[in-house]
Amino acid sequence: MTNSAAYSRLLGIALLAAGVQASVLAAPVPLPSYNVDIAKTSVSGLSSGGFMAVQLHVAFSATFKAGAGIVAGGPYYCAQGAVSTALGPCMAASSFSKPATATLVSTTNSWASQGLIDPTSNLAGSKVYLYSGTIDSTVKQLVMNEANSYYKNYIASANIFYKNNLASEHAMVTDFFGSGCSTKASPYINNCNFDLAGNILQWIYGPLNTRNTGTLGGSFVEFDQAEFIASPAAHGMAASGWAYVPASCGSQQQCKLHVVVHGCQQDTTKIQDKYYRNTGYNRWADTNNIIVLYPQTAPSSAGNPNGCWDWWGYDDANYAKKSGRQMAAIKAMVDRVAAGAGPGGGGGGEGTLPAPAGLAVSSVSSSSVSLAWNSVAGAAGYNVYRSGGKINANPVTATSYTDTGLAASTTYSYTVRALDAGGAPGAESTPVSATTSASGYVCSATTASNYAHVTAGRAVSSGGYALAKGSNQNMGLNNIFFTNTLAQTAPGFYIIGTCP
Repeated sequence: MTNSAAYSRLLGIALLAAGVQASVLAAPVPLPSYNVDIAKTSVSGLSSGGFMAVQLHVAFSATFKAGAGIVAGGPYYCAQGAVSTALGPCMAASSFSKPATATLVSTTNSWASQGLIDPTSNLAGSKVYLYSGTIDSTVKQLVMNEANSYYKNYIASANIFYKNNLASEHAMVTDFFGSGCSTKASPYINNCNFDLAGNILQWIYGPLNTRNTGTLGGSFVEFDQAEFIASPAAHGMAASGWAYVPASCGSQQQCKLHVVVHGCQQDTTKIQDKYYRNTGYNRWADTNNIIVLYPQTAPSSAGNPNGCWDWWGYDDANYAKKSGRQMAAIKAMVDRVAAGAGPGGGGGGEGTLPAPAGLAVSSVSSSSVSLAWNSVAGAAGYNVYRSGGKINANPVTATSYTDTGLAASTTYSYTVRALDAGGAPGAESTPVSATTSASGYVCSATTASNYAHVTAGRAVSSGGYALAKGSNQNMGLNNIFFTNTLAQTAPGFYIIGTCP
């Protein structure tokens, strides 16, 4: 009996002895499809998964448009096909031996021009979050510095965030689970009182709903990886992978997709379910319509005893290109997950209508946010998105929408897309944020000149005009001759008009 088979048998006995339903032990299922907005797809990874995440992000930049989170990884194609380079400049770097970033950029550009990877122009709109612990003794900070330099060849500095000031060892960092922050040991998950998964997701996607720190409302799905790569064990991959699917995504609401790539010695044969359950991603996914896909490696005797992802060529000379076996397998998984998007779902069938202009918050309460925007010529309706997930069951035919059932004192982010006659969504509007008022907050209205409103702090002056504080609604010229009624619907938030 193999180690994995023995482990599965022992796990089954333990679960049954504990009274767990036998359905827990069901065989892996075919990976389901969901209503995924492919434009909201991203990836992150640690260590070998960090290098793999860079490979996926760069090679499939047309797919991983939203961005990437790289933890203790390095620049694209860092090892250049040599294990000695992987172990040397790409991990234990020094000022005399570090990644050949200029060469890697040149290779990237060459491969893109040949179509071996997607055009690098796709990277320009991505958001990248880089993380390196100051005491990481496996992948030195000098390597991540080079990853930062590499990405700046393709992405504006404003879209790159590099956190490199926390004294953590080589591990995925959380604020609720794991070993001490300076520990370097299995499961390579360290509690450093820092929510790294949350920071990565918020950097990539912008403001998100508050995470769920209680019981998750979604489902864990164990799926068959052999559908995506023939003989997975022969190529460093496990027979099955995992996904976390929030209840909203399971009911076919539109969702985002984030792929998480674990590090060496973090597959299920080494640390069981710790990585896909306890790294913090699912808490944010549960309240923000994000499916989290956790592909899995497996140890093999052929150059991969620690269950690492192929970032130096142990299985495939084309490991960093779109044709690489592991790369193509994960891309196929992403395509499968996103295959459930219907008309207007944002996956594959994008329309050509322009982005709605003038999206603004018209009012808020402790449990609702009202929005309004300008009409788009030719639009048959509109979709409204909260933190990237569509929230309207049917197309909105007006140019306004009220989102209800929200939590008090919570910030939400919204965008809108116009739908063409076939239901395909056009370009996404500029996002706006709104904070619901505290529970029990009582609205009050004040009528005064614009000058008096600005002086009292109910409005702000901008270019000679008065703007209602919070909503930024234009009240006219900032002087004593223009008079408006402002309603304070939440602390620091005013709208033109009386209380709702």
